[in-house]
Amino acid sequence: MTTSDSGLWDYGDEAFGADLTGYSVEATDGGIGKVDEATSDVGSSYVVVDTGPWIFGKKVMLPAGVIDRVDRDDEKVYVNRSKDEIKDSPPFDDTQYRDDAYRDEVGTYYGGVGMSGARLPSDIDPV
Repeated sequence: MTTSDSGLWDYGDEAFGADLTGYSVEATDGGIGKVDEATSDVGSSYVVVDTGPWIFGKKVMLPAGVIDRVDRDDEKVYVNRSKDEIKDSPPFDDTQYRDDAYRDEVGTYYGGVGMSGARLPSDIDPV
């Protein structure tokens, strides 16, 4: 499942403006950790998930557009990706994750556009 180009780095209506820090994160096939950091910048929003023991205490960056829904009562974020898709995502780099080049790599992986707004190779339809 891919996220539309225009929404990969934007929250859906129900998540927009919510402080998601500390919320549990559920992939399509189970829990993956907790939100460690969340941004709400229009056109460049993301969450950083601390995976805890699931993948040995590593973090992953998820573009806001992969969030399917938010349950504010249970403090859970549901994403439209599987655990394997998330586990195989580009390695999180805490020194570069705010840079456009890193976000372009993440955007390519999740099938959207990079921060430059250019269509990435995964978005181009074969002739």
